[in-house]
Formats: sequence, C-alpha cells, structure tokens
Amino acid sequence: MIKSTNSGSFRILLVLLILFSMISLIISQNNTENRIYNTSVPNVLERVKTHDFNPLNEDNSMTLDRSLNVAGIADMDNDDWQVRLLAVRDLVRAGNKNMKEIVIGLADNSVYVRQVCAMALGILKSNDAINSLEQIVRQDENTMVRSQAVIALGQIESKSSLGLLRNKQTSDPSRDVRHQCELAIYQIEKKMGTTDKQLSAFLSLDESTFNSVHTGNIAPDFQLEDTEGKEWKLGQFRNEKWVVLIWVFADWCPVCHGEFQDLMEIQSEFEKEGVQVFTVEAHDRYRGRVMIGKELDPSYWFAKKSFHKAYTEKIWWPHLLDRAGAIGAMYGADPLAFAVHSEYINRPTTVIIDKEGIVRFSYRGTFWGDRPTIEQTLKMIETGDFSFEHLQRLK
Repeated sequence: MIKSTNSGSFRILLVLLILFSMISLIISQNNTENRIYNTSVPNVLERVKTHDFNPLNEDNSMTLDRSLNVAGIADMDNDDWQVRLLAVRDLVRAGNKNMKEIVIGLADNSVYVRQVCAMALGILKSNDAINSLEQIVRQDENTMVRSQAVIALGQIESKSSLGLLRNKQTSDPSRDVRHQCELAIYQIEKKMGTTDKQLSAFLSLDESTFNSVHTGNIAPDFQLEDTEGKEWKLGQFRNEKWVVLIWVFADWCPVCHGEFQDLMEIQSEFEKEGVQVFTVEAHDRYRGRVMIGKELDPSYWFAKKSFHKAYTEKIWWPHLLDRAGAIGAMYGADPLAFAVHSEYINRPTTVIIDKEGIVRFSYRGTFWGDRPTIEQTLKMIETGDFSFEHLQRLK
C-alpha cells in the first residue's frame, strides 16, 4: 500500500510539473508575441517624446554633445541611438494596421517624434503618408525632419511628389535637403524604393544582440549582401584571411570618400598582407549603390570633380549593406547615433578580425572623423600593434 501511494503521488506530481511547464511556455510565448507584434504607437512615440536626446545644432543638421557643445557624442554608453532605432523598429512592426497613428505623429511638437515617424513611413512605403510627408517638406522648420521626409518620399517612389522635390532641390535653404531631393528624384524615376529586405531587417531587429561583440571575442558569423546582390559570409574567411570592416556614413560624407581614395591607392598592400576589406553602410541597396558610383552622379559641395568614373573602375572591395544597422549594432557602431548633414547615422567604426576569427580591434568613434585612417588600419595588421586613439577623440 505504501509503495502504491508513493507511486500515485509521484504520478500526480509529474502531471502537475508538466502542466506548469506548458502554462509557463504559453505565457512566455504570449508575452513575446505581444511585445513584438502588438506594439502601441502612442507608447512608442511617448518613449521618444520623453527621452532626453543630445541636442541638434543651430541649423538642425548636426548632433551636439550636451556637455561639450561640439559635434558628436563622447559618452559611449549614450542610448539616444537605441531609443531612435527601436522606435523605428516598433513603428514598422505596428505596420499598416496602425498607419494613421504613425502619420498623425508627423504633426507632433517633438522634432524627434516627427523624424522617427517619417523614417518608419519610408520603410513601410506608405502611400497614405505622401500628403503629410509633402507638407513636412514644404513647411517644417526643422532641417532634419525635412530631410527625413524627402528620404521617405524617395523610398515610397512617390511620382506625384516629383514636382515638389524638383522645386525644393533648388529652393530649400538647406544644402542637405537639396541633396536628398536630388537622390529622391532619381530613386523615384528609377523605381528603386525600399526593398523587402530593408523592411525585413527592421522587423527582425533584436536588441539583445546590441553591443554584444568586443575585442578578444570570436566574431560571430554573419551574412550580408553587397550592392550587386552577392552574399558574403564572414565565416568564409576563417583560417584564410584577415577581415577589416569599415562602417561608413553615406554618399554625402567627404571623409568617407577620402577613405575610398586611400583604399584604391593601397590595394596591393592589403592583398600582400592577406586582408579582405569590406566597407559597410547601414542603408538599403539604392543608397549603397549611390555611395560607390553605381547610380546617379550627384553634385557635391566638397568635391571639384566627379567620383563616378574612378569608383566604377577602381573600387576593388565589396561594399556591404547592413540594413537597419543590425550587424553594426552588435559591434557597437550604434546605428542612428548622431546627426551629420541632417541624417542620423552610425558611429564611424573600424573592426579588425584575424584569421582565427578573433576580434583584434574594434574602434567606435565619438564624432564623424574619429577613427584610424586606412593607412593606420593596415599598419596595425602589419605590426600587430592595435593600440589606437584619435588625437581629437571627444572625452
């Protein structure tokens, strides 16, 4: 009788444990599902509205460190970028069912709310937002917001906006906005708006991976597409080559173009050391192709002659598309970290990975020019000395 009672008690306990496990799993799945798919647009916008962002400068084109009052952000733990990036992700996840609420956000008093709403609407290719975005382009006093609205109209491929964009390409008081108009016009005419891959990248952003890779770690494998659509895996170079990852900004960046010139000049030195170089851009395919001279040939205020011919003939390294900045976020590149030329971009970041797949160097800049030069990057690999700090690094 004793044995029978013990056996019965054990069975009851086992059943209860199984039931408890099943209930816990269901609750966990429901919580995850709610967190991912049932995003409340008002709550997302409230997060943005109440966050204390580092301010923009007088013409709203550059982020200023709130303590130093200079362009950039010195605090490497600053979370402005996460608030922005996750807000855009959550608005994109809210998607078409909540489009009206996102469009209403374009009229919010907060510059930062208007910017994330415009960014999300471009990624969603929302035709319902065209009139409101055009209103922003016409009337918004903030350069950053106008710039983002122009970008969104290009991503949406809004043909009805071409007249407005052509007018603003010559009449907008900001050269940054005028430049974005030039890009958007071509993007619309060539039907090169937001891709499904861009949308998917934002939908799948996972904050648990942010800032997860550090110097001394084994670099996790990743796969990114280049501007020609070819897929590249980091793991394919294990035990064969060093890998250098250089996160650049966009085609309007004079420093980035200078780095491209340096890369073109010392190709043989990198090849001699067995180094695979990748430049990386946290944009969709169209913007990446503009960067390397594969689409229109924009006029730049900082260049006396076109980059187009030289880039077409001499770029020897793949230019990767880190859509939504997902890989950059793992390495601390902080997508949407601060504004440069009226667009939120990542920190300038250089990562060096050795043949064994170990991260030997990971440098995250505090302002637009804060990282090693191309020559300094090569020298580190040649000498094995990975100590570096920019002389003007913000502190």
